[in-house]
Amino acid sequence: MAGWAAQTGFKALQIPAWDARLFDVRTAAHSQGYCDEINGLLAGHGLVISELTTHLLGQLVAVHPAYDALCDNFAPAVLRGRPQARTEWALEQLALAARASRRLGLTEMGTFSGSFAWPYLFPFPQRPDGLIDAAFDELARRWRPILDACDEQGVNLCYEIHPGEDLHDGTTFERFHERVGRHPRCHILFDPSHFVLQQLDYLAFLDLYRDHIRMFHVKDAEFNPDGRQGIYGGYSNWVDRAGRFRSLGDGQVDFRAIFSRLAQYDYQGWATLEWECCLKDQEDGAREGVAFINDHIIRVTDKVFDDFAGAAVDRAQIHAMLGIA
Repeated sequence: MAGWAAQTGFKALQIPAWDARLFDVRTAAHSQGYCDEINGLLAGHGLVISELTTHLLGQLVAVHPAYDALCDNFAPAVLRGRPQARTEWALEQLALAARASRRLGLTEMGTFSGSFAWPYLFPFPQRPDGLIDAAFDELARRWRPILDACDEQGVNLCYEIHPGEDLHDGTTFERFHERVGRHPRCHILFDPSHFVLQQLDYLAFLDLYRDHIRMFHVKDAEFNPDGRQGIYGGYSNWVDRAGRFRSLGDGQVDFRAIFSRLAQYDYQGWATLEWECCLKDQEDGAREGVAFINDHIIRVTDKVFDDFAGAAVDRAQIHAMLGIA
């Protein structure tokens, strides 16, 4: 994997902490030698680790019963059919991933929030008063210890704003952020493809939440509604939905504007290619995606473009220019 990534042009890899075939999160949490070995292996290919991601573990923190059978696939077989034990295991794994991140020299960790309230997204039948508050109160109660664990390790926990999660837009992030006491480690993983599918203004989102955005998935999407379907997609498969994920450059996301906003706001993190496309081959998408990202990264200037027209002016001259005695 590392060799292929290096040959394709990647500079870093985002490591899924839930995939034991690639990464032993428990060993990494306790063994500096193991972490040094992984970093050394990647360095031999000219790569580094950008972040650990814990999305499937985060999904298991909060699972509505309607999704129990589907989410069981994210946990070890011995935990299947045991929701409480599954959640306890996930919380432990998240704390281990925070410790592993520190040993690897990482400062950001991506995740999903999980969801109690997603089945009640559309308010019919009418939602009873207190339902959403109760969902977010419990969500915050479960996540607060993990945020504290991340703080102890110097790691920011970045929730991907994503349909299917209770944190799926700015409003829901704010609900959660308030309930965890505006925790200093509670931040955002920004992926504009999910905003296209929700018809949410991703540039305005950057303006509003720029201080919270610590991770960035560069993923494209398109939304082509017609007389038969719109945002909800009519239960169609990915190829036939109005909203579809596409390889970079094949969708509708205005990445020129996004990279400009991130440069303007001095975003310090990685631009991570996340490939999902219902049409294109993944290796073609990866190769094209590297070139696409490199073409969009903005090297911020260290001077004002019209410096040539400037002149040194002392205080007395400034007062004279303003008519100040």
